[in-house]
Amino acid sequence: MTQTLFISGAHTDVGKTYVACAILRAAGAKGRSVEALKPVVSGFDPQDWSQSDPGRLLAALGRPLTLEALDAISPLRFDAALSPPMAARLQGYDLRLTQLTDFCRAGLAASTADLTLVEGVGGVMSPISEDATGLDLMLALGLPTVLVGGSYLGAISHTLTAVETLRARGLTIHGVVVSQSADPDAPDFVQTVESVAAFAGGLKVVAAARDDQAWADHVL
Repeated sequence: MTQTLFISGAHTDVGKTYVACAILRAAGAKGRSVEALKPVVSGFDPQDWSQSDPGRLLAALGRPLTLEALDAISPLRFDAALSPPMAARLQGYDLRLTQLTDFCRAGLAASTADLTLVEGVGGVMSPISEDATGLDLMLALGLPTVLVGGSYLGAISHTLTAVETLRARGLTIHGVVVSQSADPDAPDFVQTVESVAAFAGGLKVVAAARDDQAWADHVL
């Protein structure tokens, strides 16, 4: 059975790539073939990109970190650590939604993998091009969504607001992953997960601890 999921965030830097990589490895460990696409990335250092989002995705896919492999999963790359349209503008590039949707649709049509992930940028409403937010890309593709939230102070509200936004626009939420924040002063992780689950309206809510990736099996 083939499966395609969109990995979205309730906020910036909540661990979308960490979650995506864990899901890819979990599926691969079960013998499933995997594929990933991240159509645009900003804050990308072309001289040292092994730990960039697409670099980490390639490692999770078990592929060499070559420019050819990089182009295949993440063709639009910009240097500045800003929203993609702002970063693209600094490099004289006019980034438009059609470029992202065309790439994703072609990649999804060509994929023969058992599991294909498409990873977004920033939060649900973060600008992803001059004419679109991440939500617009999600609506254009219409894929079931794995929503990644954090456990920092305020993360519960951010996550539940994103849940309501996706529901209001008719998108299917495959599940919510609460990614444990690195901040040692963050609220209690277990209680944060429980609070999200209590108000998520029956959605599958998975706790993604930083010290153990066994949770990834429960997302699939």
